[in-house]
Amino acid sequence: MAIGTNLTERPVFVTGADGFVGSHLVDRLLEEGANVHAFVRATSSGEIKNIRQHAEDITIHRGNLRDKHSVQTALKALEPHSDSLIFHLGAQAHVGESWERPYETVETNITGTLNLLQSVVDLDLDITKFDTAGTSEEYGNINEEMVEKHEFDGDDRVLLSERSPVNPTSVYATSKLAADFLTMNYHDAYGLPTVTTRMFNNYGPRQNPRYITGTIITQALERDIVELGNLTPKRDLCYVSDGVRGHLHVALEGNPGEQYVYGYGENLSMREWTEMILDVGTEHGYWEAPEIVQDEDRFRPGDSDVEELLVGYEKLNEETGWEPKISWREGIRQTIDWYANNPEKWYGRVDWR
Repeated sequence: MAIGTNLTERPVFVTGADGFVGSHLVDRLLEEGANVHAFVRATSSGEIKNIRQHAEDITIHRGNLRDKHSVQTALKALEPHSDSLIFHLGAQAHVGESWERPYETVETNITGTLNLLQSVVDLDLDITKFDTAGTSEEYGNINEEMVEKHEFDGDDRVLLSERSPVNPTSVYATSKLAADFLTMNYHDAYGLPTVTTRMFNNYGPRQNPRYITGTIITQALERDIVELGNLTPKRDLCYVSDGVRGHLHVALEGNPGEQYVYGYGENLSMREWTEMILDVGTEHGYWEAPEIVQDEDRFRPGDSDVEELLVGYEKLNEETGWEPKISWREGIRQTIDWYANNPEKWYGRVDWR
């Protein structure tokens, strides 16, 4: 399906629109001519950072997912329409910070999702699709009692799909799993055309520098060492533009009441990811081979780290034709370029100073 022909002048409501993935989704929606409604968190300054350049081309709704009144007031903009799409990307999305701010994480991710869903019901909105963005962290580590329910690839690696058992190991993962279930509850109870998506470790320009890719790059740009936490876990990393295409394909072609997972389809350890980033940066002249240092103070609490994540995205590919287009090295190059040329966007936000 050609995405653009299905978005021209179409009302699209995006929570978390000024965030990392949300802002890239807004970019793409505007390219395709959609009528974008951006829900952003109200702050004392009222500042928007990542979508400021689009301020004249979109409708901005300021509020807070935890405040049902502001959510419902914003969603009233969809009342005259019958073909609206809702992308729910707003969340407290950092695993480490979910241990530092557990109440905010639960209230934002669970109550915030409930507020959106209940507002759609209360307003009796006639929408086409409601996409709640989940996370690969919901799968956690393998529970030995559930091994037989997992799928394995030819190298005996666990392949995670829509059918895989879940086992969240952080406040963040648990809150996102609850949001997923709430989304499905409202499909079952009220017939809302909801879907859930689990993206596997997006990375790219504009991402908060406290995430692993940004942490590596910003340290390498500034000093001769890169201090990181546990480097043994393996992750399946997907460039943000591919993640955005996944959301759009699911919203336009996915079946209501179903879940879709997607990512790069390959994984590597965080040490290998770090080495690849440093190699690409050295190759393109951004730095000269910084030293990698593992710092136990940066580990996740206790046994909460997830050992390995690898996606099997066959369902989305078979139903929509989606597959990743951006290679790791090309995605890394574009991401380094953004951090190198936009220091004012991240300099005061890093956690390694």
